[in-house]
Amino acid sequence: MNKKIGSSCAFSVLALAVVSPAVFAATAITQDEVVAAQQKWGACLVNIGKTSVDKGDIKVAAQTCIDSLYAYDNGGVLFKPTKAAADQFRETKDQALSYFVAGGIPEDHGFALQPWTNVRFENSGVLMDSDSALAMGNYYFTDGQTGKEVKVEYTFGYKKDKDGNLRINLHHSSLPYAPPAAH
Repeated sequence: MNKKIGSSCAFSVLALAVVSPAVFAATAITQDEVVAAQQKWGACLVNIGKTSVDKGDIKVAAQTCIDSLYAYDNGGVLFKPTKAAADQFRETKDQALSYFVAGGIPEDHGFALQPWTNVRFENSGVLMDSDSALAMGNYYFTDGQTGKEVKVEYTFGYKKDKDGNLRINLHHSSLPYAPPAAH
């Protein structure tokens, strides 16, 4: 019986590959692609803040970033922003937009509007699979008003869309743990 199940499964996978080759078209993600995606994300965040300072359309700038970097239209995104408490997760594009530039969620004040002048990633590690990657570490945001860096911990997940573009499907960030002051 196991042989029949095994060959049936093999036939189903083969049939799926013939019917829908795009499912298996993904190429392996490289370390360089992950680093490039991180640089694009940082540049997008800086651009949103610059657009705000220049009195431009911040919603268009943020929506462009969300549309080009996140996988909301490509299977979904698990997004837990740094400064989110009452509404911890951003499951839709509109919720992500609210987080970056303020909007529909009362606690959102526009994280990207600081403005930040630089975002620097330091990967603790990157794990790559055939069609996905996970990166974890610290990223540092340079405050445009003070010049000081703010350290934030992150985990990002990536996958390729049908055109081979890397998309973020997991974004979790948090401020580092601060132990209570000694008494």
